[in-house]
Amino acid sequence: MDQRQASDIIVAGHICLDVIPLIQEKQGGMDALLIPGKLVDVGPALTATGGAVSNTGLALHRLGIATKLMGKVGDDLFGQAIIDALARYGDSLADGMIKSPGGVSSYSIVINPPNVDRIFLHCTGTNDTFAAAEVNPEALHGAKIFHFGYPPLMQLMYEKDGEELQTLLSRVKAQGLTVSLDMARPDPESVAGKADWRLILSKALPFVDVFMPSFEEILYMLQRDTFDSLVRSYQTTELVRFADSDLLNSLSQELLDMGAAIVALKLGEHGLYVRTTADPGRLAAMGFGAPQTAAQADWLGRELLIPCYEVKVAGTTGAGDCTIAGFLAGLLRGVPIEEVLHAAVAVGACNVEKADATSGVPSWEEVRSRMASGWAQKPIAAHFAGWEHDSNTGVYFSGRNRN
Repeated sequence: MDQRQASDIIVAGHICLDVIPLIQEKQGGMDALLIPGKLVDVGPALTATGGAVSNTGLALHRLGIATKLMGKVGDDLFGQAIIDALARYGDSLADGMIKSPGGVSSYSIVINPPNVDRIFLHCTGTNDTFAAAEVNPEALHGAKIFHFGYPPLMQLMYEKDGEELQTLLSRVKAQGLTVSLDMARPDPESVAGKADWRLILSKALPFVDVFMPSFEEILYMLQRDTFDSLVRSYQTTELVRFADSDLLNSLSQELLDMGAAIVALKLGEHGLYVRTTADPGRLAAMGFGAPQTAAQADWLGRELLIPCYEVKVAGTTGAGDCTIAGFLAGLLRGVPIEEVLHAAVAVGACNVEKADATSGVPSWEEVRSRMASGWAQKPIAAHFAGWEHDSNTGVYFSGRNRN
């Protein structure tokens, strides 16, 4: 049997170790903690892997997808802790990890006292040196989908107008894999935040089949003036309530014009928006993970919206990464486009029922069983008035598209 027919996904990109000390509530909040020279008594520290490689990769593994993780760590204590943590999920799961002799592994110190917004002290470490040359063709053999996450947090991937990112994705695409890409919103004052992301994306997206940023991330990258104006006016970077139909259509059209075949914009608590190419040739060129030939017509020229499922939220860490895992799992398993959208928001919903990034994700069979049991969906947000509901699939479609 051709090994390339195996249901296998490589998840590559950013990975780190989160160190989260237990901090009791203090009178005076954060000001009582951050005092020079003061010794602050804390409890045991929880350590957990974080980043796209860990969150999306482990979620896919929990869904029963044969997954290879490909992040870069140093040969230091934190690097070994990352490898050990991943290996506990499966003996071969971390076989694709890249070790950098003398490198400093990425880590975050999460200062998270009760009733206070978290502070992250983050070291990007070896993520900054992840290079296209470290992903060789042999490492890709047998895979159908290559998912790459968080290039804005990886220096080589955004410097020189994204030349390294373009090189990496073009090489993977040349091997016949379906390429998926996720983003992160950089600090506006950082070098990454000042990069020309429109130019970087124009170089990368011709080699990207599935592009899955959040609404805020892509608004920041493509319409920075609009992003900044909304932040100033409303004093928040949580802008998804401004993601109306016209703005989503405009952003997704620009991304399709840049070369992506499928654009999926994560809308947080409001669900997931998906727009697909109307070009049959582009869809067919998606590679090993493309929709099955008989179903490709159902994927052409679609503009769909699906609300989230109703759950009691324990934490939102990794929710977007797990939504991506559900989408890619559905795509890989060949279910119809509407079921792919359901799987995406269902896995994201399962995730937020637990405080950590992935332990809430059950098996693929359990996710589908829960969806089939009458699991209630949230009502569509008011600013999406005018979208039409398909009662047979539970998905909303734009009046511009009646497939």
